[in-house]
Amino acid sequence: MGKLIVAVALIVAACGGGATSAPATPAASVPVGETAVPPPTPALSGSVRVLIHQNPPFVDFMTAFNKTFEANHPGVTVEMEVVNANDLMAKTQSRLTAQDVDVIDIFAFDRAVQPFMKNVEAPGWQKLIDAGLLMDITDQAFVKSYDAASVADAGSYNGKVYAVNLGRVGYSGLYYNKDLFAANNVAVPATWNELVAACATFKAANIGCMTAGGKDGWPIFVGAYGLLGSYFPDQLGLVQGLWDGSIKYTDAQWLELLGKYKVYAGEMIEAGASGIAGDAAPGRFASGEVAMQAGGTWYAAAIDSLSPSFKWGYIPFPGSDNAADNQFMFGKYDQGWAIANDSSNKDAAVAYLSEFSDPANYQAFVDAVGPIPTQPGATLSTTLGAEIAPYLATFKIGFENYWLGPKGAGQYATPMFTNLFKPFGTFDDPAAAAAQAQADLQSGLDAAQ
Repeated sequence: MGKLIVAVALIVAACGGGATSAPATPAASVPVGETAVPPPTPALSGSVRVLIHQNPPFVDFMTAFNKTFEANHPGVTVEMEVVNANDLMAKTQSRLTAQDVDVIDIFAFDRAVQPFMKNVEAPGWQKLIDAGLLMDITDQAFVKSYDAASVADAGSYNGKVYAVNLGRVGYSGLYYNKDLFAANNVAVPATWNELVAACATFKAANIGCMTAGGKDGWPIFVGAYGLLGSYFPDQLGLVQGLWDGSIKYTDAQWLELLGKYKVYAGEMIEAGASGIAGDAAPGRFASGEVAMQAGGTWYAAAIDSLSPSFKWGYIPFPGSDNAADNQFMFGKYDQGWAIANDSSNKDAAVAYLSEFSDPANYQAFVDAVGPIPTQPGATLSTTLGAEIAPYLATFKIGFENYWLGPKGAGQYATPMFTNLFKPFGTFDDPAAAAAQAQADLQSGLDAAQ
């Protein structure tokens, strides 16, 4: 990591005295073939106030990075706040409005309003930009460190760049304990029926089938994204179908899918998972007491750090009885960086992101946190990198990143509702859940007409 070289400013003493000033001396010309010496870079000072979301490997990396940044810039102090991922947008809005933050950990610019959508609420990132709260970083040099696709897809709006994205993640996968599978003669499941059979074998041996961070809610539905994807591989098409009525939650296909959601929530996930926090689930899996963990690729670094010798694999969640339907890895662009437009220390904020974006530093971030890189040349040389490599060719952006529901829709209008079913929700009957979901969606669609 390169250190900022602070040039010593030349102090020119003003001469007092005579009433008539000497004419200004013309600037010396630069000889042909030589480069002009740039003006000295002023030393940075003050605080850089940083807001990030809770993810233990990321928090650990940023804590170390902040210390190095402060050492490289002795006049700067980094003040970092960590909040739950669910609270990040609300906290971002409040701190930007209060003008007391400089650098923001912001998720990708997704859920863009589609032409077929009516009466929808714009996503949070768009509201921030429209309100003038995010800085236009289009011309900042560090933006060029990231691949053009990620800049265009995950950090741009109306032709300008407001964020750089740090990586893609998969979230439709299933971690499995290789030693437990081998010891119990269980083959890695490629279909739904094989997954059901595997769970039965582990339960018979008094081994938990799988775990997830049920206390936080969202890890439950994220864990079963492969179920949704195996039925609806065209995720944007699913969004449009729900909007135009060509797809309904009460369709036979959805009832079958909801029946599997019920099995997943009520039979596959171990009892007591509703008390496990999202960031505690990797520790539960790494303990070796459960055979599988449903969840995103972001858990991999935590699993490795908790138990470096632990042998695990990662496969797409097998939601279909046709193995060919289970070869997709669904995911999204994940976290990124933005700068507050009203930052009182923009020079230090730009320096902060410039230093983070240095290829060596970014590679260290990838090694620590484990995203699929968005900088050309960066590599994911970890267990996860090897496990996910076969599925990168079939990587798809997931439903979550396209869906915007109409205003006025009920709470069950979104299909990311694995946690409808007991013990994580109140439903026990797939048909009743489907009817409620369709009614909640229809109320919003009717209001949008």
